[in-house]
Amino acid sequence: MDTADDGTSTARSLASWLERLTFADLTEAEATARILATIEEWAAWQRWRVYRRAPSVFPLPPPLRGSSVLDVACARPGGAAPIAIEVDRRDRQRTVDKLLAEAAAGRVAIWVRWGTGPFPPPPLPVHLVVREASRRAGRWHTVSERPAPEHTGAAPVVAEAEELPWEP
Repeated sequence: MDTADDGTSTARSLASWLERLTFADLTEAEATARILATIEEWAAWQRWRVYRRAPSVFPLPPPLRGSSVLDVACARPGGAAPIAIEVDRRDRQRTVDKLLAEAAAGRVAIWVRWGTGPFPPPPLPVHLVVREASRRAGRWHTVSERPAPEHTGAAPVVAEAEELPWEP
């Protein structure tokens, strides 16, 4: 657990956790919800308090008033910096600005990007975590870096169907 680092090991830990996430045939909203649930599991596994839609230090754009919200925020014990996490499929400057404001307020800022990429790195001190996914027929599927299993090349076994005797 990070207590005084710059958040790099926290971002690596989250990236490792998200590598195990798989999904298939989901809408964009369903895929985002699955990613958010997995982030919550990661934080809960570390025994951190998890807040969905937590208030941000970043203001809402005019004419709205008040503060924006974070997708996930985590409070950590022992004086460790809180964590501010945003999840996006698209490259959004507003997300970068929000996370930079969170980092300036003393939080570890993590941007979880998912989709097909490219995923240009945000400015430091915002940490980038990527979960690749592809879209087929309008539905999202995770992408694995593991190669497809090799086939033996042996011919498939074909069985001949035969009628069995019937006894009443």
